[in-house]
Amino acid sequence: MGKAAPDAVLDKILTEICTATRLCVCAGQPTTYAEAITTFKLADVDLTAGDGNGDYVIGNGDTNGRKVRVGAQAATPIDTTGDADHVALVRVSDTTLIFVTTCTLQTLTALGTVDVPVWDIEVADPT
Repeated sequence: MGKAAPDAVLDKILTEICTATRLCVCAGQPTTYAEAITTFKLADVDLTAGDGNGDYVIGNGDTNGRKVRVGAQAATPIDTTGDADHVALVRVSDTTLIFVTTCTLQTLTALGTVDVPVWDIEVADPT
């Protein structure tokens, strides 16, 4: 017997990710909301929540499954100097850490800006 998960089930995970309302560029891996928005935050930008609202688009995965594409964020103001190596998505309304991933190491300088490119979060079909 094969394994399967309908797209609607995989999309539930991605829809939850799309509730994030802020993207934080961090120096270190945050494990809590507080760490993402204060302890490790170098830069942050508000996002518009919801699939298809401008910052998130849910669709087919690159090889299988489903993905959410997180839109590019240009000229994000840098608050603190440091070495960026993680990006966190948080939901401000209830102080929830939604998702954390690594990024290419880059030294950021306070009062400058950083561009965050488009990136995907994929959920594979069961195997």
